[in-house]
Amino acid sequence: MGRDFCFVGSEYPVQVGGRDFAIDLLFFHRGLSALVAIELKAGRFDPEHIGKLSFYLEALDRDVKKPHERPSIGLLLCASKDAEVVEYALSRTLSPALVAGRRARVLR
Repeated sequence: MGRDFCFVGSEYPVQVGGRDFAIDLLFFHRGLSALVAIELKAGRFDPEHIGKLSFYLEALDRDVKKPHERPSIGLLLCASKDAEVVEYALSRTLSPALVAGRRARVLR
């Protein structure tokens, strides 16, 4: 991942409303002072992946993030993506999120 990334955990558990969820990978970036949640998808990008990632970011910000840290960042890694579908899916989201496909550039 590069310098300043600290590994926090894989299948990192978060609990919301009595239900258990697991974030694929969780890192902390020392330079940004922010948690970085990474979701891995073996298939193509689907818009509902953004909703799940946003949910995880909200859970991290409410329950895990320290008061002095910046809002959590999400990274969604997919096997493939359609840039127009990604653009539509991200157009109204307020959370910092990135979507990367195998041979595509990162958007947003």
